[in-house]
Amino acid sequence: MFKKSLGRREMKARGGQRSFEVEGQRLSDDLQENIQSIIQSFVHTSDLGQREIAQVGTLIYLESLVDQDKIEKNILKGLNLSDQYLTESQTVDHLDDVITKMLNGFTILLKENCQIAYFFNTAGYLNRTIIEPSSEHIIRGSHEGFIEDLSTNIQLVRRLAKNKKLVVKYMEFGERSHSKVAIIYIDDLINKDILQELEYRLSYSKAGYIQSPGYLLEFIEDESFSPFPQMLSTERPDRVVANLMEGRFAIIGDRSPIALVAPINFFAFFQSPDDYNTRFFIGSFLTLIRLMSLYIGIALPSLYIAVVAFHYEVVPYEFMLTLKGTLEYVPFPPIVEAISMAIILELISEAATRLPGPIAQTIGVVGGLVIGSAVVEANLVSNAMIVVIALTAIASYTIPVTEMSTTIRLLGFPASLAGSLFGFIGIAFYMMFILIHLCKLESFGQPYFSPIAPLKLEENKDTFFRFPIWATKYRPSTTEVKDIRRMGNPRGWKKHE
Repeated sequence: MFKKSLGRREMKARGGQRSFEVEGQRLSDDLQENIQSIIQSFVHTSDLGQREIAQVGTLIYLESLVDQDKIEKNILKGLNLSDQYLTESQTVDHLDDVITKMLNGFTILLKENCQIAYFFNTAGYLNRTIIEPSSEHIIRGSHEGFIEDLSTNIQLVRRLAKNKKLVVKYMEFGERSHSKVAIIYIDDLINKDILQELEYRLSYSKAGYIQSPGYLLEFIEDESFSPFPQMLSTERPDRVVANLMEGRFAIIGDRSPIALVAPINFFAFFQSPDDYNTRFFIGSFLTLIRLMSLYIGIALPSLYIAVVAFHYEVVPYEFMLTLKGTLEYVPFPPIVEAISMAIILELISEAATRLPGPIAQTIGVVGGLVIGSAVVEANLVSNAMIVVIALTAIASYTIPVTEMSTTIRLLGFPASLAGSLFGFIGIAFYMMFILIHLCKLESFGQPYFSPIAPLKLEENKDTFFRFPIWATKYRPSTTEVKDIRRMGNPRGWKKHE
């Protein structure tokens, strides 16, 4: 289906593909006219700097984006020392290109009787230190994270990959912001159909402002209305490189620490770099715990509601009496209890996220204890419901990717409603609906629920359990990589014992 869709798009493109490169105004041979055009383009902004150089021309730049020391050392000193300096410099001849360069921190040199402009990289951005991402902590392994500088982020990827076939392609998006992004892939691994599909979608992703790859995600993902993320968002270079080695691509934006990885499958959201830096049976246990958390996060509140509303007979008699005792003085039905406490939990979590560190910890502990104790003492919520909601929250927070963790909590709300209306039957149908949706979902034309649907037993060595690394000799077939083998005979030394 993916290849048929791609074929139709190729025919449509040959018949009349849209052109997004607009022919802009060319530079004049009149120096003052060019300067005035630039000033008018920037609407007479006060941070537009000019510097005249005798017998050479005029430098023009945005003071807020350049480093004045670089102008002195890289441009003025070069012009004074060598007459060949300009002949070795890069040039543009359109006003739109001049504006774009200036917005990226370049200084422009304009000359009289010259219809080209020379540009020099004098960007003076301030970058923070490379630290571990706050949302992706690990115990063992690399503690480096991306920062808000594209060149530094690409350097981090190259240092880890060390592969001559690693390709970086730059593109610009945003009709008003001209945001720069990099598409990264390994040329002899990635499937060219997937790469072509990416370029096709990007060519039609026109927006006024693209702040980060997160903005771009909604333009290029397969199903925008699906609750499940179809691209992996990460701030870890090691995670990006690991996926590049599987035949996937990454998108990294300038001034953003986030990288998007695709095509991705559902089970990748439950894996952590920690799993591969420890013994395989420990990694398998942790992966299984996270997959159990998936079911607990979605279904536990709904199962509790179904039991107390419809199916008392499925629990032991003594436990039923305990539940009845906790519910006796609560005036609200279980569905109201569950939804209200889940919303309160989300409010506490959101407040803790937005506030400074020490205050956030106080809000989390005090808010949870005070509110929990108060609602129980006031007989607004039962003790059992407090336990259920707390277990649900803990389960969702064990999932290492924030987007999937939030999705699991959101899916719990309709599950609770289904349980309150139809009991176990409603929950069963709801879970079947989610499973069918996962089986139909795709990430850049590749099955999202692979290797379960379609079922490929050989590739289940890193799904529910993690086999030893030496036992996973082949890359997943869903990415349709050129080289399916990860390694040759990794334990060949065993035959010599």
